[in-house]
Amino acid sequence: MNREKNLDKEKRVARGERQVIATTMQDRETVTRGVPTPSVRRLPLYLRLLRDYRAQGHRVISCTRLAHDLRFDPTQVRKDLALTQVSGRPKVGYPVEELIAAIEDFLGWRTPTPAVLVGVGSLGTALLGYSFSLYGLQIVGAFDASPEKVGQVVHGHEVMPIGYLTNFVRRRGIRLGILTVPASAAQSVAEMMVAGGVTAIWNFTSAAIRLPEDVLVERADFSASLAVLTRALTHGGAPTPDATDHKEGP
Repeated sequence: MNREKNLDKEKRVARGERQVIATTMQDRETVTRGVPTPSVRRLPLYLRLLRDYRAQGHRVISCTRLAHDLRFDPTQVRKDLALTQVSGRPKVGYPVEELIAAIEDFLGWRTPTPAVLVGVGSLGTALLGYSFSLYGLQIVGAFDASPEKVGQVVHGHEVMPIGYLTNFVRRRGIRLGILTVPASAAQSVAEMMVAGGVTAIWNFTSAAIRLPEDVLVERADFSASLAVLTRALTHGGAPTPDATDHKEGP
């Protein structure tokens, strides 16, 4: 009798644990540090448009104008901008300069975040040559496992051997890593980054890397964006757009 009660208790505990795990996984996918991830993804779109407005001489801009130009829902735009703690004036709008600064602060883009990039192939080379200064990112180290690439200077960065990665990250206090290695090497390189103190990884590989819960991994999946286009071209019509859709990239 006692054995049956113990078994029932174990089953209830197991079910509870599975529910907690499922909830935690869902939360990690939809929320980033207490903020809805879709809202975070939309903020750079507002920021880019606000910078355009500023260049055109606009000092204030309405939520309705932002929503119209981005083809978003005005209610969603207001909710997203509320995250910045900047208040718009009724029938006037938001102060453009103040809103730009608030979004940059919210995203951590006012001060450049140092990062390392591993994998100086075609994609890695392109990223090294891209100006991320407007997005608060500064690549301070490039690494590769190929002896042929080590020592080369690519867009102002001397490529270092992969064996230097962990110590370099640790000594510099770098918390952001960019993965552009072959998928087969992604897990081991990510672990080297984390061993040095990296807590956030921008993953451009197809690998689903497994890391401790406190390490954030953002996957840059080009195939997902391409699928929307090829589906429309092949079968006619596109999927129903939502507030995260936009006709241009970041």
